[in-house]
Amino acid sequence: MGWGTAPEQETKPPLSTYHIRLYDLVNDSEMAEKSDPNPSTSIQSSMNPHQGVFDQRQSFQSTFDTEKMRQFEMEVGNSFSASGPGPSSSEALNPTVVPVVLSKVNYKEEKEAPIYERSFHVKLFGADNQEAPVVHAFDQIKGMHPDILKSLYSMRFIKPSNIQSQAIPLILAEPFRNLIAQSQSGTGKTAAFAIASLLRIDPNLNHTQVICISPSRELSRQIQYVISEISQFTNHTSTLLVKDAFKNKNDPNNHSPHKLLTDHIVVGTPGIILDTLRRKKVIDTTHIKLFILDEADNMLDQDGLGDQSIRIKNLIGGDPQILLFSATFPDHVYQFAHRFAPDPNEITLRVEELSVSAIKQFYMDCHDEDHKYSVLTSLYDFLTLSQTMIFCKRRDTADEITLRMKNLGHSVGCIHGSMTSVERDTIIHDFRCMKFKVLISTNLVSRGIDISMVSLVVNYDMPLDKQGHPDAEVYLHRIGRTGRFGRTGLSIVFVHDQKT
Repeated sequence: MGWGTAPEQETKPPLSTYHIRLYDLVNDSEMAEKSDPNPSTSIQSSMNPHQGVFDQRQSFQSTFDTEKMRQFEMEVGNSFSASGPGPSSSEALNPTVVPVVLSKVNYKEEKEAPIYERSFHVKLFGADNQEAPVVHAFDQIKGMHPDILKSLYSMRFIKPSNIQSQAIPLILAEPFRNLIAQSQSGTGKTAAFAIASLLRIDPNLNHTQVICISPSRELSRQIQYVISEISQFTNHTSTLLVKDAFKNKNDPNNHSPHKLLTDHIVVGTPGIILDTLRRKKVIDTTHIKLFILDEADNMLDQDGLGDQSIRIKNLIGGDPQILLFSATFPDHVYQFAHRFAPDPNEITLRVEELSVSAIKQFYMDCHDEDHKYSVLTSLYDFLTLSQTMIFCKRRDTADEITLRMKNLGHSVGCIHGSMTSVERDTIIHDFRCMKFKVLISTNLVSRGIDISMVSLVVNYDMPLDKQGHPDAEVYLHRIGRTGRFGRTGLSIVFVHDQKT
């Protein structure tokens, strides 16, 4: 991790971080290693503006303390019990005792606004002194349709989250202008562009008017579901274009490769959307009003996806309004985003605002790779108090952990990119329905997936970039699967050597 010497003035870490030294879950009578006798705070400078997410932490001197262990159980119990529908302070559960050594970082936490109420930095193109429009209720939104309002209230949307209250008016303001919108995970970004899209559509025009792309099949399905729920009492239509969308002729949800789509909103993955526009020609692009990229940093940066996004934009032609939404925008992607969506309005966050304060973060110091699995199985009682997502670097690691845990009689599921479309759809559906409580995955579902009962995220492998350095953006997206929309959550990362 690169611990350094303490600066003269104590600096508060940007994350609500809790540290665990795990010595031996199998035999707690001995500690396998001594803790650092010189507690210190490390602040490392880096060219990466998000590097501080990892480096600004405090190390500590640990001693085995049963009271601290009980405190940890209370923290875990509170995280799980408070993961219900909205912010709460439920009584702690009483989880099984797990022999860990815990030291909590001692600094005074400032009270801050809930994540879904926090303010953003809004920059209007060409209007430095102009105040951005904001709405504080759904019925204040320009052109709000009563049937959409009915849908929102039926979905228990009481009032707009902050990203919704600021992004929706900007999208609907005339003249229509591109938008780059950044907000933390779990704050309602999908509903923001879904509501705005439905209000921009002419329901009497039976042509595709909005195209939305996202990096994965699972996220695209979720987006299309949200849109269909918000439009359930209207005549607006939407459809999903992902792999196999044109294959099964007997499936009423699939499409004919020779019939022009008349759905108002098309949601899908970039490869299938590109193929549909280029070869099948079943989308009429002359009426496209909005082109939306969800997880835009990934869509503009990842190998292949950036090129596909540019090609889709070129095939759409005309001058559609472009919306780029994501929780993170690295500097190089942010610069490219301005070329992809020229002259945009912007909603942004400072680096220190990227983390979600409702997610309590721990690390567990394991002996080695093999010991990580022993730790995971020992924590199984914690994992199943609510729902848990475990992230691995490699597909074979995910498969191996799944097989070994199933052989122990544990109910777990696994999902990654080498599975068939049907297998992936089934796994996500079963996890949402709580047929099993632990999902093991690669980064396939690290972005955007919203499952309200997920209270714990385990980083079995530290997320690394191509250069082998800690990847702060992936880390933030992974832990963002919990602590969504004001709920509390817990994140644990396993470390086992100096590199991790």
